[in-house]
Amino acid sequence: MKLDKTLTLMQKLDDDLPVVTFEKIKKTVKSGLKRPPASATQFIHAQDDSVKTFEFTYHASRHELGWLLTSLGNFYERHWISDILHMVKGGKEASVYQCASGQAVQVPYLAAKVFRPRQLRNLKNDHLYRLDREVLDENGNRIVDLGMLKAQRKRSVYGEQIRHQSWLAHEFQTLKTLHAAGADVPRPYEMGENAILMGFIGDELSAAPTLNTVRLKRVEVRPLFERIVRNVDLMLNHEIVHGDLSAYNILYWKGEITLIDFPQVISPSKHRSAYQIFSRDITRICEYFARQGLHTDPNRLAADLWQAHGYRLTSESHPRLPEGDAEWDHKRWEDE
Repeated sequence: MKLDKTLTLMQKLDDDLPVVTFEKIKKTVKSGLKRPPASATQFIHAQDDSVKTFEFTYHASRHELGWLLTSLGNFYERHWISDILHMVKGGKEASVYQCASGQAVQVPYLAAKVFRPRQLRNLKNDHLYRLDREVLDENGNRIVDLGMLKAQRKRSVYGEQIRHQSWLAHEFQTLKTLHAAGADVPRPYEMGENAILMGFIGDELSAAPTLNTVRLKRVEVRPLFERIVRNVDLMLNHEIVHGDLSAYNILYWKGEITLIDFPQVISPSKHRSAYQIFSRDITRICEYFARQGLHTDPNRLAADLWQAHGYRLTSESHPRLPEGDAEWDHKRWEDE
């Protein structure tokens, strides 16, 4: 239903937007084209790298077609992907597509997370996460140029571009850090001006569902809870708080979990509301597992994890739980 609404909204915008020609798309993509990775150079001669040859299986509306060509054409030219198969998830801020991999990749499918065009993006609630957070450039480096920082604070057109790029860079750099550390996250492959290419969780017939849609088997509940806690502990060890962790941002596939959606990550030591946000993450996870029959104490668990990594709890650290949270048995989580 959400996917249908997303596509309908895109189609309604078609008449209000200029037609995007292939020549304009080609010029846009070429202007930001980076040097192909070493693993792909040997294949350059085998494929016409013009974006005009990029015809894909997924049936997109006219507006979405231009959006995908400008966002993913660079990946096609660099042999990361060879086809866009279908939309896996449509959202207010980004949509995810299953892509057939290109010759430079040794896996059959990749996931392309394409952030929404400016007309449809909804980043109005990002202030909480950007607070006390570094602004990153397209290479994941901290921006120190005062003019650029001033532009993004004033939210000029140029400043919005910087803000948007930093949003992507935080997610991509977090995926790189966590994947290298052995966390259960998709493998990141490449970041473009408007998209991130990562490992696809699923098979040729379907993508992995989110955990909130899954009723776990009794024997799965505790091991998967402990696995998520392990990932949270690993994130803290690398100065990372997810910031929006819940069963909606965890994939389930063949008995295993994968954490996704990291653009809003914050630092546990630098963000002034870090513990409140962290505790909210833990509460949401515990609520899901309470519905699966595993009762825990999220406040105690959050405090234990936080202090285990040397972060202090003060009188201001204890959060007010979001309204509408379900009640659960506050039994201390411990091994049976």
